Amino acid sequence: MENYTTSSTPDENKNNEMQTNPKIAPAQESEVSNTTETAPQVESEPEEVIYTVSSTPHIRERNSISDTMLDVIIALMPAAFAGVVYFGRRAFIVMLLSVISCCAFEALYQLVAKKKFTVKDYSAVVTGMLLAFVMPATVPYYIVVIAAFVAIVITKQLFGGIGQNFMNPALVGRAFVLASFPVAMTSFSTGRVEIFDKIADVVTGATPLSKEYAMAQPTIMEQFLGKYSNGAPIGGCIGETCALAIIIGFVYLLVRKVITARIPLCYMGTVFVMYLLFGGDMNPVLGVLSGGVVLGAVFMATDYVTTPTTALGQVIFGIGCGVITCIIRFWGGYPEGVTYAILLMNIITPLLDKWTVPRCFGSAKSK
Repeated sequence: MENYTTSSTPDENKNNEMQTNPKIAPAQESEVSNTTETAPQVESEPEEVIYTVSSTPHIRERNSISDTMLDVIIALMPAAFAGVVYFGRRAFIVMLLSVISCCAFEALYQLVAKKKFTVKDYSAVVTGMLLAFVMPATVPYYIVVIAAFVAIVITKQLFGGIGQNFMNPALVGRAFVLASFPVAMTSFSTGRVEIFDKIADVVTGATPLSKEYAMAQPTIMEQFLGKYSNGAPIGGCIGETCALAIIIGFVYLLVRKVITARIPLCYMGTVFVMYLLFGGDMNPVLGVLSGGVVLGAVFMATDYVTTPTTALGQVIFGIGCGVITCIIRFWGGYPEGVTYAILLMNIITPLLDKWTVPRCFGSAKSK
């Protein structure tokens, strides 16, 4: 409702004052009149309003955060199914525990901090699934809970919640437990692990990327499917072994226009070229399909929050991830470098957005 303000003359003010208070003496009337005539009018200054505007592009869509996260969850289902088929029901328990822990930590933090509950946007579910995907099926359950705490509370909520974290939460959680529990995080099952199996009795081994790998290198088709011709799974984390399942999810995300193909193709293409140049006797295709390159390129390196928004920035981001991954693989102390490659590129994402802002059409270059 609008407010209307009317002004009155000094004589009208005097009459109004007399009607309101008839006991005013004639001498006081002149004082009231003089006061009304000489009172300075002070104009109130408008309050300063500060608006916080995010960087471009600004896109309006009907899809909500929960819709996007549901698409990602659907895209993760083929890899989740393959992980359970290859590594047994314990892989399912690890995924379930990871999702529950992430949702619980998010709700608990928001309850303590008196913030709005955002569990219903399913972002914590996605983080929990991705966190489980980068862990072996034999990982102790308490390590899963610790990684979920680091991913949700430290990496995500302490920086302001969804959209404010500057690094991928699932990869930070994995990096923390990998540095804290290296033996448990690098013991990969060579068969199915059931719920009540004792971890000490489970046969574990290295991945094809490790120097300690004693078995024959898998063929391209075996690596693509994630298992040997005898049915035994190729050693690795729960969600990274079957490249076919990940690519199915990748195609779904492309069809749904949730992500673009720039970062995944640049990432995997760079790894392929690096193996051609420095990979020695290893087939470049095996270098791409081995380890977590496909999983990281499709689901980790395409995170909206921690990756560039410009097309050129995304290309540079994908190439950088591929180069750092291969540097760690070839000359570093770890056989796999996907986690640290993506995290390092997450850190320079703001700079990439700043350096690759497209020039407005028709404007001159700044000197």
